[in-house]
Amino acid sequence: MTEQNTTLEKTLAEQCVAKIIDNDSVVNGLGIQLISAQQGRAVLAMTVRPDMLNSLNQCHGGMSFTLADAAFACASVSHNQAGVGAHAAMDYIRPAMEGDVLTATATVRHQGKSASLVEVVVENQHGKQIALLHGRSHNFPQAFIEI
Repeated sequence: MTEQNTTLEKTLAEQCVAKIIDNDSVVNGLGIQLISAQQGRAVLAMTVRPDMLNSLNQCHGGMSFTLADAAFACASVSHNQAGVGAHAAMDYIRPAMEGDVLTATATVRHQGKSASLVEVVVENQHGKQIALLHGRSHNFPQAFIEI
């Protein structure tokens, strides 16, 4: 594979991910930002705000799950294959606190015609693992974006 082909794939992956990030009001409302995207991988980040805390003053699990789920979606479509999440399971390792910057790194472990398997690691700004998500997408036999 030439360097030009690699650049083209990255550009396509970024276009696919941008379609999700730009059109998701939940992602935008939570301040989730795209850090990087390439074929089979996406990295997103979010700062834990006061309105994201649970009754223990820790980041609500639903907030870190939403961050991980968004990264899962981005990595899933980075090959320009349309699909939807079919299953996701999250293991919570340690709490995130107000002000923490959480980074979700999603990696496609299997890209198939009908399903993909994605692993998402959520870490805080100190590199401490907060959570781990395992997701499975149901893929459609069509492109996610027209090129």
